[in-house]
Amino acid sequence: MLRFALTRFVSLTLSLIAASLVIFLVIEVIPGDPAAYMLGLNATPEAVTALRDTLGLNGTLAERYLNWAGGLLRGDFGQSYSYRVPVAELVFERLWVSLPLAIYALALSTLIAFPVGLIAAARRGGVTDYGIMGVTQLGIAVPNFWFAMLLVLVFAINLRWFSAGGFPGWQDGLLPGFKALTLPAVALALPQASILARVMRSALIETLGQDYIRTARAKGLSQRQALTRHALRNALIPVLTIIGLQFSFLIAGAIIIENVFFLPGLGRLIFQGITQRDLIVVESVVMLLVFAVISVTFLVDIAYAAVDPRLRRR
Repeated sequence: MLRFALTRFVSLTLSLIAASLVIFLVIEVIPGDPAAYMLGLNATPEAVTALRDTLGLNGTLAERYLNWAGGLLRGDFGQSYSYRVPVAELVFERLWVSLPLAIYALALSTLIAFPVGLIAAARRGGVTDYGIMGVTQLGIAVPNFWFAMLLVLVFAINLRWFSAGGFPGWQDGLLPGFKALTLPAVALALPQASILARVMRSALIETLGQDYIRTARAKGLSQRQALTRHALRNALIPVLTIIGLQFSFLIAGAIIIENVFFLPGLGRLIFQGITQRDLIVVESVVMLLVFAVISVTFLVDIAYAAVDPRLRRR
């Protein structure tokens, strides 16, 4: 198990190094000068050069990458060009919106998908199964930003149960905070629940066809008992994959939803950094999100090994 974890950790480290190089180079080739953008059209070349020097933009590409990567290792994400405050401070403020939103959406997705997938697998080929598969297909096909606007129209404008957007802050209490995150979490969760339910159903159906399940049934176990006692555990590996990927997506891929609901999260911070040419914010936040994705993948791999010891030998 230790060797398996060390191998995955080395792979994680190499992936982070490669990702940092790609992110830095891609951001740096974007047209436009942050200093010229900040000073406006009437800025003199001397003023632009002086501001570039202040922002640390006049060094070579290699020097700037090493300074940025070294700062990340020390926990120093640099200073925002636009806000003139440390990027780490901006990230910390926005993380308290994006992380609870991702956890909330993932919890909703899992709570919906597990029983739905179990019911569909238990009633394979029946009306219930076809109905569930039709609904989940619709959930996958509908864009989440359109579904988010539909939720706002129904529950915020017509019924007035929730606010149409914004976030009051956790200092006002947990209930107002989670209430403000409910519609965004539902908008993010339902498409993910549809994917997870379909994977759950397929994994369970494949597992139910194995010899040991037929043996368990022959010994007198009902289909429900065989499903919950034996098939569920062995069907968890692909399900864990999807849950890990979904959590990564919910953290890194909620830019549109955060903008629809005017949430001050990491996705909105990236969007604002791009529009304001605040390259250090975009680079650092995207790198942080990549680190979160790779770390979750690492934890999923460890969970694989815990569920199925055979994977430790690979």
